[in-house]
Amino acid sequence: MALKATIYKATINISDLDNHYYDELNLTIAQHPSESDKRMMVRLVAYILNVQERLEFTKGLSEEGEPEIWAKNYTDDIELWIDLGRPDETRLRKASHKSKQVIVYSYDDNASSIWWKSIASKVRDYKNLSVYAINDEQVAGIEAMVERTMQLQATIEDGQLWLSNDKASQLVEAIKLD
Repeated sequence: MALKATIYKATINISDLDNHYYDELNLTIAQHPSESDKRMMVRLVAYILNVQERLEFTKGLSEEGEPEIWAKNYTDDIELWIDLGRPDETRLRKASHKSKQVIVYSYDDNASSIWWKSIASKVRDYKNLSVYAINDEQVAGIEAMVERTMQLQATIEDGQLWLSNDKASQLVEAIKLD
């Protein structure tokens, strides 16, 4: 019998001062059986940093040809493709051809550094690709906020995200890799 996803609920009061976006999001997050809490929270942060009207979680790990998060327009074209971790060059090439904009959020400092050094020269020509890294200390801070039902406050200003709950607050800076 296959393992089922664990369902998390997150209510996020978001104030994106950079983009003048203010809302209360009620998200349902399905955590794949092989997905760590760390990865799930990085996925949530990626969602928050790119929040827009048509943004949605996809099947992600369960579906090879889909990103973690995407935004499609009304004609079903992919406007934004968001991946996590360290995707290979083939996946990034396909994503850059399928989508108007591709963003990767990498984490795990040592592995990300090695991955980026090995792949950077191969993907530099993908003009619609942006790659960001979130450091281990910040990821540990957001991972500590995991609860089955989360009440979070997110404030984005000058490209920085402050994520907090009733117990802690964590600065998250996604640093663009060149």
